[in-house]
Amino acid sequence: MYWYNGKLIESQTLELDINDPGLLYGATIFTTLRVYENSLDSSLSNWQAHCDRLKLSLQFFAWQQPDWQRIYQGAQFLIQHFPVLRITLFPDGREWIIGRNLPADLLEKQQYGVKCAIAQPQFSRNLPSHKTGNYLGAWLAKNSVQNLAAQEAILVDGAGNWLETTTGNLWGWRDNCWWTPPEYVGILPGIGRSQIIQWLQNQQLQVREEPWTPQLVTGFEAIAYTNSVVEIIPIHTVEQASGSLQYNPNHANFLQIRRLFSMTAVPF
Repeated sequence: MYWYNGKLIESQTLELDINDPGLLYGATIFTTLRVYENSLDSSLSNWQAHCDRLKLSLQFFAWQQPDWQRIYQGAQFLIQHFPVLRITLFPDGREWIIGRNLPADLLEKQQYGVKCAIAQPQFSRNLPSHKTGNYLGAWLAKNSVQNLAAQEAILVDGAGNWLETTTGNLWGWRDNCWWTPPEYVGILPGIGRSQIIQWLQNQQLQVREEPWTPQLVTGFEAIAYTNSVVEIIPIHTVEQASGSLQYNPNHANFLQIRRLFSMTAVPF
């Protein structure tokens, strides 16, 4: 079941023209959101922020605006069946919305953390400030670390600075404050990342946005990655060419971020 171009379709296949640029070049943009309280209007679902990100990319690429009311209608249909939605837009204004369930092992990863490995620098995301359909670099990066028994890969630049994981933004704790790589280094400014920054600042907690150099990352007590679906996932091990780094997946300060995603969180 999915929504495409104004229609709810019961099928596992999508028919596209063989010359469709979305098929040929990955010429699409998308956003993925987790729907809280079965409502797009929940402050945690953050529907408007996801729409605004799509609009920013549409404007940047000079693509046709879709029918936003139709997108909302399709999303409303699908949240009756799925807690996670992926909304994809084509250059000519067509919309495609699919739904999925939360990862089966999400609670386990949130509790015990995951192992990551550093990806080769050539595995980068195309147009990193935008969430485009061309995710080949990130997909290859994640696949390339599976032989190390890693569940995620960390993307790096040519100097070895850590940027983001293949699916989320990085967070670290040291020197009594939170750290996250800044947007200007070439990361996706995630919706969840923006929520967390605002939440922490509202709690009078310091957030430092600075590049994650190979020297900086050795001093973190704890690190994690976040996105709008998985919330926050601790990272207990990072494999790299010079050896592995170990972090505390049970650090007490993770609770500062987890409070945001609790159903009793104060709206902002």
